[in-house]
Amino acid sequence: MNLHHWKKGIVAAALGLVIFAQGAAAHAEGTYKAKDNDTFWKLSQKFGVSVDLLQQANPFVEAGNIYDGLMLVIPAADKAKTVGPARILKQEAKAPAAKKSPAAEAKKSAEKMAVKTPAKKAAKAVTTASKAKKTTVKQTTVKQTAVKKPAVTKPQGDSVTVNGKSYAYSDVLKVKASAYTAAASENGWGPVDYFGNPLKLGTIAVDPDVIPMGTKVFITGYDHGGLPSGGMLAVASDQGSAISGNRIDIFVPQSQSQASKFGFQNVKVFILNK
Repeated sequence: MNLHHWKKGIVAAALGLVIFAQGAAAHAEGTYKAKDNDTFWKLSQKFGVSVDLLQQANPFVEAGNIYDGLMLVIPAADKAKTVGPARILKQEAKAPAAKKSPAAEAKKSAEKMAVKTPAKKAAKAVTTASKAKKTTVKQTTVKQTAVKKPAVTKPQGDSVTVNGKSYAYSDVLKVKASAYTAAASENGWGPVDYFGNPLKLGTIAVDPDVIPMGTKVFITGYDHGGLPSGGMLAVASDQGSAISGNRIDIFVPQSQSQASKFGFQNVKVFILNK
């Protein structure tokens, strides 16, 4: 025999005895044929009796084993004086927590805002300050770069006029100038330039790293009686060990004593286009 059916049979027999023995004492309203979804709690609500009385009236029935067709004893309501309070207590236990009043909710919300808002504002202020600082540094760097000027200005597309003829130039250099002559003490290889050509008016010695050899130039800004007033055309065709960097040495067809009067002068050298 199936264990489940055997258990059902035992419970049914026991119930029969209980119903018979307690019928008069308990003033039972009667019996009830259970359904699959029934529980002692549901039945207590349905018949107005406490769960304890239902369990006392059905001592052989397990709370978790109420099945369809099971006969249960339902005690009289006048014996269940504790039903009302018991039911109320259970309902209170299951009842949801009381809702807070709108005023209380508003106060709580305001407190949260008061706590969070300063922190958010402070974080935003730090971020803004950081961005402002970065912007300031960047702008300062750009400004300093803009102020810095190149060593050589390049007025592109301009020209100079010499004896009525216009010469376009690409660069203008500010250099220190001196003068030299054809004296043997000043020229170890004789009165000739670097290429072996005779020294003449318009020959200058340069640093080839600054002014390439063979470059045509226009020199102005000097003051010396042995050179054309206002400026002169020249060619970078000579070099010298003392001529380095922004320096030139201008040949003058004079004696050493006359050339020495030139001294050192700051002049402008226009680099002419070929």
